[in-house]
Amino acid sequence: MSETSRRRFLGVTGAGAAAVSASALVPGTAWAGQAHLRDDSATSPVVAYVSDVASDEVTLLVDEREVVVHDRDLVTRLLNAARG
Repeated sequence: MSETSRRRFLGVTGAGAAAVSASALVPGTAWAGQAHLRDDSATSPVVAYVSDVASDEVTLLVDEREVVVHDRDLVTRLLNAARG
């Protein structure tokens, strides 16, 4: 992803990510498991991007990096939290 399009993407999705985060805090909108942070967990903001709702792929934008995760349960929980 080019730097220009990444900045534009982050700017446009910033409000959406905040809305998704806020809706995830509402009881019943997302699964509330007993997850624990590891010592090497990200410490800066993270944006999650699901390009295909039928897939198991989530792209995480962390600082200047993109991390692709394949986790169907995570995709499902994000989509449920977003309640489109």
